[in-house]
Order: sequence, then C-alpha cells, then structure tokens
Amino acid sequence: GPGRGHCRYFAAWRERHGTASYLRRMAGEHTFETPPEKLHFPSEEEKTLQYWRDIDAFQESLRQSKGKPAYNFYDGPPFATGLPHYGHILAGTIKDVVTRYAHQRGYHVERRFGWDCHGLPVEYEIDKKLGIKGRPDVLKMGIDKYNEECRGIVQRYTGEWRRIVERFGRWIDFDNDYKTMDLGFMESCWWVFKELFNKGLVYRAFRVMPYSTACGTPLSNFEVSQNYKEVSDPSIIVQFKLKHEENSYVLAWTTTPWTLPSNVALCVNEQLTYLQVQNKSDGVKWIVGKDRWAWVCSSIKKDAKKDFDVLWEKKGSEIKGMAYEPLFDFFKGKVLDKAWTILADGYVSTEAGTCIVHQAPAFGEDDNRVCLAGGIIKKDGTGMVCPIDDNGCYTDEVPDFKGQHVKAADKDIKERLKKEGKLVFNGNEVHNYPHCWRSDTPLIYKAVPSWFIKVEEKRENLIASNNKTYWVPDYVKAKRFHNWLTEARDWCVSRNRYWGTPIPLWVSSDFEEVVCIGSVEELEKHAGRKLTDIHRHLIDDIEIPSKMGKGMLKRVDEVFDCWFESGSMPYASKHYPFEGKQEFEKAFPAQFIAEGLDQTRGWFYTLMVLSTHLFNEPPFQNLIVNGLVLAADGKKMSKRLKNYPDPQEVVSSHGADAVRMYMLNSGVVRAEPLKFKEEGVRDVVKDVFLPWYNAYRFLIQESFRYEGNGKKFQPSVESVKASKNVMDLWVNASMHQLIKFVREEMEAYRLYTVVPRLVNFLEDLTNWYVRLNRDRMRGSNGLDEAFTSLSALYTVLLNVTVCLAPITPFITEHMYQNLARALPEGHAMKAKSVHFVMIPEVDEEVINEEITMAVRRMQNVVELGRTCRERRKVGLKMPLKSMTIMNKDEAFIKDVKSLQKYIEEELNVMEVTYKADAETALAGVLNFKVLGKRLGKDMKKAQDEVKSLTQEQLKSFEDTGKITICGHNLEGDDLQLTRSLKGLDNPNLDVNGDNDTQVILDFTEDEDLKLMAMSRDIVNKVQKMRKDTKLQQDDPVDMWAEVVPGKKSTGALSKALKEKREYINKLLRRDLWDAKLLQGHEVLVNQESFDLSAGDFLKVTISVRGPCFNDKALKALTGNDATCEAVCRQYLQTFDLAKFAEICSKGSVKVKTAEKSFELKHKEHFVLGPTEAPWLKK
Repeated sequence: GPGRGHCRYFAAWRERHGTASYLRRMAGEHTFETPPEKLHFPSEEEKTLQYWRDIDAFQESLRQSKGKPAYNFYDGPPFATGLPHYGHILAGTIKDVVTRYAHQRGYHVERRFGWDCHGLPVEYEIDKKLGIKGRPDVLKMGIDKYNEECRGIVQRYTGEWRRIVERFGRWIDFDNDYKTMDLGFMESCWWVFKELFNKGLVYRAFRVMPYSTACGTPLSNFEVSQNYKEVSDPSIIVQFKLKHEENSYVLAWTTTPWTLPSNVALCVNEQLTYLQVQNKSDGVKWIVGKDRWAWVCSSIKKDAKKDFDVLWEKKGSEIKGMAYEPLFDFFKGKVLDKAWTILADGYVSTEAGTCIVHQAPAFGEDDNRVCLAGGIIKKDGTGMVCPIDDNGCYTDEVPDFKGQHVKAADKDIKERLKKEGKLVFNGNEVHNYPHCWRSDTPLIYKAVPSWFIKVEEKRENLIASNNKTYWVPDYVKAKRFHNWLTEARDWCVSRNRYWGTPIPLWVSSDFEEVVCIGSVEELEKHAGRKLTDIHRHLIDDIEIPSKMGKGMLKRVDEVFDCWFESGSMPYASKHYPFEGKQEFEKAFPAQFIAEGLDQTRGWFYTLMVLSTHLFNEPPFQNLIVNGLVLAADGKKMSKRLKNYPDPQEVVSSHGADAVRMYMLNSGVVRAEPLKFKEEGVRDVVKDVFLPWYNAYRFLIQESFRYEGNGKKFQPSVESVKASKNVMDLWVNASMHQLIKFVREEMEAYRLYTVVPRLVNFLEDLTNWYVRLNRDRMRGSNGLDEAFTSLSALYTVLLNVTVCLAPITPFITEHMYQNLARALPEGHAMKAKSVHFVMIPEVDEEVINEEITMAVRRMQNVVELGRTCRERRKVGLKMPLKSMTIMNKDEAFIKDVKSLQKYIEEELNVMEVTYKADAETALAGVLNFKVLGKRLGKDMKKAQDEVKSLTQEQLKSFEDTGKITICGHNLEGDDLQLTRSLKGLDNPNLDVNGDNDTQVILDFTEDEDLKLMAMSRDIVNKVQKMRKDTKLQQDDPVDMWAEVVPGKKSTGALSKALKEKREYINKLLRRDLWDAKLLQGHEVLVNQESFDLSAGDFLKVTISVRGPCFNDKALKALTGNDATCEAVCRQYLQTFDLAKFAEICSKGSVKVKTAEKSFELKHKEHFVLGPTEAPWLKK
C-alpha cells in the first residue's frame, strides 16, 4: 500500500537520528524507558523472576528487615508425592499476600517451606510400586528395606514444587526448609508426646475405629470426615430364628451383609412398640417394629392387612432377653454364653430398618458398647468375633468366605442367606459413605487396639483456646469449628504402619509397665549407641529393662498418625525445646496461618489440640480459611476426568498475577467454593491489567511529550496537593482513602474486601481520571496543568503499585522499575524492588469527602447520560445539542456545575442547562420471570391492577419496597418502577433518572453537529494511522490531509475539513495541514486513504518534520532566480534534525552559490515544520 517504502525509509531515519527529537536532546534523556505497546504478561513475569534471582530478592528482603519486629507465620507441610493443584496455589497465594504485606509494614517475616514426609500417602505409593498387598509382604521384604524405599520417593517432586510455587510468585525459603522425617523434627514430636503422657493424656484401648483396608490401619475420626462419597450399598432384611418358638423369627435390617457372620446379638429399643405378625399363607411369624412394619411390607410388596395377622403388640423391654439361633455356625462354642440374645439400647430408632439392629461388636461402635454392657463380650476382647485380617479379608475362621475382601463377599453372603431361606428382602440403598482419604476406598469399622490422646475431657479448654483466636470468615470459627470442638472425640494417634515417627513407648507384654521416651539422648542411654536416625527399623531392636520384674520392655509396633506430626509443626520445625527455646517462646503463638476449609477437621484441629494440651493456649492468633476450588461445573477437580485446566498451562497463557487476582477477587477467600473458569482469569487480564497497563503507558508517553518542551519530568506531590483542579484533588483523596482502607482491612485479614476495592479503584483511575484528563496531560491547558495532572497520575500509579505488590507481585515490579526512575536518590519509595518498599502512609489532610461527593455526583450524571445514548444507539462521536440536568438539591447542582466541562466532554454535548425539578410520573411493570409461577392465573388481573395504581401508591412502594396486588405480597424486584417526565412529547428528547436526578438529552440533529461528528471520524482515522505507524508522542512528524472526490461526492468531507479544521486540530492536539501546502521535498513516513462513507476519500500523509519554506519571501530574496532558490532549499535540506534546529536557534544562515550569497532568516524565509510558519494560515 502507499507509504510502505516511506515507512522503511523512516525506520532508517529513526535508526540514524534516534527517536529523540532535537528538543529532547536539549533537555537530556527521558526520565522513563519506553514501555512496549503490548505486554505479554507471562513472558514479562519470567523476566521478573530472573531479576529477582539476580538480586537475590527474597533473601535480600529478609536481610533488610533483620532486627525489625518479628511477624510469625506457620506454613503447614504438604506431601511432595504429587504435584501442587489449585488448592495449594490458592492457599499459597493467600499466605504470600499476607506475609508480603507484613514485610511491607515493617516486620521481619520468616517463611520456611515444609514437607510432610511420612504416612499413608508415601506408603501407598510404595505399595502400588512394589505390589505390596499387606503386612506379610512388608515383613517378608523387611521393614528396613520398605522404609528406605519410602525415603527414596519422599522428595520425588520437590523440584517441581519449587518451580511451580516460585512461578506463581510466592516468596518462601526452600533452602532452609523443614522435613517431618528429619531427626530434629521427629525428636520434637517425641517431646510433645511425652509431655502429654506425663500429664496423663495418653492411653491404650481396644476400640472400634474407622479402618482403611487398603492401607491396613485405623484412621482418626477427623480423617473420616474428609472424604464422603455417595455409593450404592446392599439394603437387606434378614430373619433370625427364635430358639424357643416354632416357626418364629426376628427381622433385622443391615447395609453391611459382610458383618453378619460376626453377629452375636440383636438390639431393640425398650420404649418402642413391636409386633408379632403371622403370614396368612405359610404361618411364618415375624417380630418387627410397629413404626417400620409399613416400610417392611412395602419393601417385600405385601399388604399388611390382607397378608398378615397381628398376634401381639409388646414394648421392647418385654422382648429383651429372647434367645435366637446364630445365622451362621462359624462361632458356635467360641463365644460367651450370653451370645445370640436380644439386647436393648436407646440408640435404636424408628428412622430406618425394622427397629431391630443386628450386633457385630468388632465392626460397630454402638454394637461394641451395647454388647459390652450386655455381657456378650468383655473389655479385654473376650467373646469378640473378628474374622477379618489387616487387609479386610476373611480369615480361616470363616472358611466359606476365606480370602475374600469383605465388600466383595457381600454378594456370596446374600446368595447363601437366600439359599437357606433367611433373606427376606434384597435391595440397594444410595447413601453417603466414608472413604479412605488416601486410597479412595470404602472404610470399614473394626475393633483394633490403639493409642489415644484424651480430648473429650479437655473440650472446654479447647473451646477457650478457640475463643482467643480470630478467623476470617468468623462463622467458620464460631459454628463449624466450635461445633466440632464441642463434640471432639479422643484422638487415635497410632497407625499400624512402618514409615513414620515411631511412637516412643516401650511396654511389657501385658502393657502394665509403660516407659515413654522424650528425646534421642534418653533413648541413647538405653541403646548404648549413638542414634542419627530414629525410624522404627533403626530402633525397634532396642529394649529397656523392666523396673517391675517383667523382663525386657519392647517398643510398641505403631507409628504416629502423620497428623500428629503436622500438629507438632510449630515446635518440631524449630526443634523445640532442644534448640532456640527462648526465641520460640517469644514468638509463640503464630500471628498468622491459612489453609482450606477442609483443614477445620485436620491441621487447624490438631494444632489446637496439641497447643492447648501443652500450653493451654491457641497455636495461632489469626487465620484465613479459604474455600474449595472446584471445576467449572461445580464438581470436584479430577485428574482422571481432566475437568479443569492445567495450572501451568493457565499461567503460561495468562500469567500468575491473573490467576492470583482471579482467585483473590472471589468468594473463595471467605471460605466459599470457587468454580474455576479459565475465562475468568482471561477477563482479569482484559478488564483489569490491560486498562491499568494502558494508564501507566499513557503516563510515560505523555511525560515524553512534556519533556519534549525542554523540561525534565520530576513529579511533585506538593503540586498535586496545591492543585485547583477538582479531579486532581479527587484522585489524590481517593488514593489516600484506598491506602487507609487497605491498611485497615489487611490488619483485619479481610482479603475479600481489599482486592475488590483495589480493582474498583483501578477502574476509577482508568475510566474516570485518565479518561477525563487526557487533554490536560497532553498540554491543552498549558505546561503547568500538564505537569500537575501528570504528577497526580504518577503519584497514584506509584502508590497503588506498592499497595498491589503483595497481590500481583509481577506486574507491579515491572511498572515500579520504570516509575522509580522519576524518584530522586534517597527517596523513601526508591528501592531495588517494589517489594522492599513500605506500604504508603495515609495523608488524612487530603481526604476530602466533599470533593469525593462532587465527583460521585458527576459520575452519576454521566452514567445516566450514557444510558440515554445506548438506548438511542447513538455513539459518542455524534455531538448532541444539549443536556438538561434536574435535581432539587442546590448542593448537587453546584457540585455538578463545578465539573460541567467533564460532563460536556464525556457525553459530547454542546450545552448543559439546569432545572431545580420537573414533574415526573412513576409507572410499574411486573417482573414476569420472577412472578410467573407465583401469580399463575392471577397474572393478567395483577397487570391490570398495577396499571391502575395511583402515584401515591407507587411512591409508597418506592419508599417501603412492599405492596399487595390481587392478594399477593410483592416486594423488591417483583415490581419494577420506571420514571418519566410529564409533558415530554418531543421524540428527539430522551430522559433517564434515579430517585433524585433526571437528565434529558436532546438528540435533534443539525448540519453543524453532523460536521462535528465527521470531524471526530477524521480524527479517529488519523490517530489509528499514527498508532499503526508506531509513532511516539514526540516523534518529529507533520500530518497532511486532502479530499479525493468520489463518484457520489456529497461535499461533506471537504466542508468538514474546511469549516472544522480548528475543532479537528483541537481533538488531535496537533495540526492537520492541508495537503496543498506540501512543498514536494518532504520525507514521507506513511500515506493512506480512508472511505468515510461521505462519497469521498480522505487521503492522509505523514512526513518527517523538516524545513518549511516561505515561497514568496524566497523568491523575493533570490530575485525570482529559480536556480538560486533551489540551491537555498537544497542546502537547508542537507542538515539532520539536530543541526537544523541549531540553525533555527541562531536565527539565520548564509547560502553561497557560484555567483551570489544569500542570508536566509528563520521565520522569514524558513522554519522547522509548518507549525512554526507565521506566513501559513491554519
């Protein structure tokens, strides 16, 4: 196209002369570096990461803050056996924001990463890798080899974790991390346990516990709550034959057929009523709960009255003690005499089943309690039937199902019962059932000997500790966590596993003598050797002589639950009390922790239990609880289903800052779930980062323009404070209100209020301040006004960048590095990194509520006017004749008048008038979408009644929000009100308003307005052309325009260029010259033609600024000698821009030809560019 060669020529010219104009050369280099037009945020973040590495930013921040007050933070340890997911990234981001902010408030914030190295997650990976099915496989392999295999994979992904965590901008110390498998950490766990042991808080019991058959170990109650799933289980009714009554049975219901071989009793409720019914067809008699008889009949598809006779009705207390035949013969003669009788207990209810519950005390907590009370079993386990091995498979005690996993055996057991005529009903039930949080397999309940920490007797202490803490949001503390503490159960801390911190108890064979070891040194005295590792395969051989004559004491087989280790983290990560005892005690409890909602029954709980038991204090002061991050459809994120975008791909596409702000600007930071959508991340870039970056880039560009006048841009806060411009005062006041808000809300850990407020401020900055003050910054009101407005924009961008640094650490660093160039050395806000800069102080003096109110009122008027334009589908380029603003409040009118020029510019209206008030009419419209179902057939009648409502009735609804229509109570959005002006019958007028203010826009068109609209179109085309040519604001170029007539010329384009030239130049903020004034020697940069739908084409030329000659004066000087005139012109064209500017500043230059000499004078014979030419009429 036209001008391509010129563009290449101009690029060469720019290379030769540099982008600096001659004026810039006189003023010196620019204050700022030129920002790229488009910023690829992910690539820029990578550069920032490298910059942080180059200056050792994180460690440098710690060196700078050393000696300042400590801000103590605990980071819970994740497992490194998998890669981080959005839950980790979210929690890590929250921690990063708070700790970065704490540093910027003058604290020293130690941040150490930690690794959870022990427990089921690691062992489960090894079991899968080596094909280990259970304990025999481990013992065959050797615990030592098994544990070393575990040690080998513990840090499989630590490198990836570090890379991903750092890529998301988190500053945390990986080099000085802690690991739960380190000797010091494990030793502190022993100290914690011994402290509890010495306080009498540890005991051993044979209890029914949640049990993972996949992992072969019991779990604690709070672990169970972490993974419930909806499953379909058997729902069967079984008949148990009574011993002393012919053809008579007891009906019991169960969802666990696999427990029936272990049945030793049935249980009823003494207070409930029971029936004995007889089947009319076969004479079989059943005992069943009266309240559930209808359900039983429904299940077996029988009619209670037609098919059965009721023989008797008795209370449960009357059938208690009845004996029945065992369902299976496996344990005849192997249990206590009281077995297979009916017991009674209040836990039996009418909610499900038959009001008769089968009892298998090895597999149910209530069963165990009831059978113990009824003498069916003894405390030591005598009489207990438990034919299940560690892996949940039947032992040879049940030969018919030997080797089958209990869940798999359900089918065969039902077949056996059906064959023997004992299965009355065979169905299924869908319900929520607990699954192992690690293996994702169904749990069972199984009686196992375990070690417990007492919690139930310390509930009040736990609640008291909790009351000393501050949670965000508060309801998680006050409700969810408080309720959990009020029902807290004793904590099973033992696991029948191998890779973990060994429980430091040495016991006699009868468990009557127990020695608890609390340190490595203490054990070394018994071992007679140095211990550098205390994993079980390295200490299980150590024996301790009995003091009670019971031979040698041996260590118990179990290891600690890994939750005990993470709960011990505050002490163990510091190797307390063996090292740094005083330092730890000064710093305890932590000022801040954060994790997800699921940790209310996990880490938060274990931290609270141990700190309360040890010190009767909470382990932390402040806590942020985040919600769960779900897939876009609201389901749990699943690697298998791939129902969520890979975090690393998202950060590569949109950047870490965008992910951080997307998550932080959502309900997930107040414990609500977040349905993660990649388009939400993309919108942050589009709606927040790009406008913010464009405002920053605009500042830089306009500072170049300012410096093009020979002045260095050195922003002044004082000039902003002294400004008479309301918008300058408003944006400065708003900034300090923001700083005050950020400080207050961050002190309260309310990230959910901070981030939206910051985003809203950025919107105000870009959509209002920058938009309404562009012309001032470009110098339309003079250099002083330009400097003040640029200083205001600079001050705001610098301060907001510092405030946003904890939230979006990358983009703020990128902007700050350039913005800081304007700060003098020694300035409090000048540093190597934005993250070394303290959060700005609040200047209360500049906070002005009156100015804030005035601007808010102006914004309201503009928004009302924009809506009018949108309704009429008339774009802003079309000027409007007038706008009338109506409001009764004199103060409102005064405020709006003071900002009238902004209203005129923003709405492109020629005239603004004011009225105190006008008569308006209200009208009501029913919300059909909301009311359709509620009103039903009354809808038409309601419509008619609404139409007949008086103005008084509508006003009453406006005030109260309530009204009754056709007997239906309507409120809120049920009835929508519209306001119109009475007597407004001009179709060219459009009205819009709220309760207090109405605006009328006049859309009447005339010829002059159309020419102005076309002028704006011309300006848009020229500006786009400049942008496409990649011109900088102060590039030395001139612009020219001419009309190329078309076949259907209307003449409008020529008329606009001729009559509205001054208006066009004002909008462009530079001159657009008539192309007829081109002298032919100009170096062209670009040339394009545009079709403006006026029948003609607009041809625009951009040329390098150079000599402009006064033809008439030159001819007079050379005596109309064409050759001499040409020599004069050509001579001046040989100089580069800087040299030519020097000639201009001297005032004249002599040109010699072979025969003559001429003195050419500046501004008489020549100038630099047409703008300086006094002989040209614009």
